[in-house]
Amino acid sequence: RQLEEYCEKLKCKVEPGTTFNYVSGDTQLLGLILQEVLVEKSITSYLDEKVWSKLGMEYSASWSTDKKDGVEKTFCCINARARDFAKLGRLYLKKGEWQGEQLIPRSWVEASTKVDEQEGSAWFYQHQWWIPNRTGAFMAEGILGQFVYVDPNKEMIIVRLGKKDGNADWWGIF
Repeated sequence: RQLEEYCEKLKCKVEPGTTFNYVSGDTQLLGLILQEVLVEKSITSYLDEKVWSKLGMEYSASWSTDKKDGVEKTFCCINARARDFAKLGRLYLKKGEWQGEQLIPRSWVEASTKVDEQEGSAWFYQHQWWIPNRTGAFMAEGILGQFVYVDPNKEMIIVRLGKKDGNADWWGIF
């Protein structure tokens, strides 16, 4: 209930559609809404059914929760191996298609990984993906310096794991 109570107290600091304002709690709120819609299963089970198992992940992932048997921290905290994170990058590199099956709508992948400054959006962030430059690359960034970097032009995926950023300018490096 800790995360649920936190999200109940969230207030908009700016009017939606006017300016970019990254708030991890917004992503947590999306997760709680999804959980409410799913009712019969956890978000972890849904992810496994719709994506993880279809990608043939080599290892089971875990999703950190706010307490034992609590709510998934959907703003962060999927724990997986580098090889499996690379498969998620490849899924997006291939516009949501995996071995002939469209797992994620192509239109969603394209909208979430392109520069778009409409309606107060920032060019460097779209629908859960960071955009490090204007060359078509995109990436997921973890709170402790983890990255899944995808460059479609070079057909390149880089996964970086760790507990700290290592005093490196990863955005600059990518």
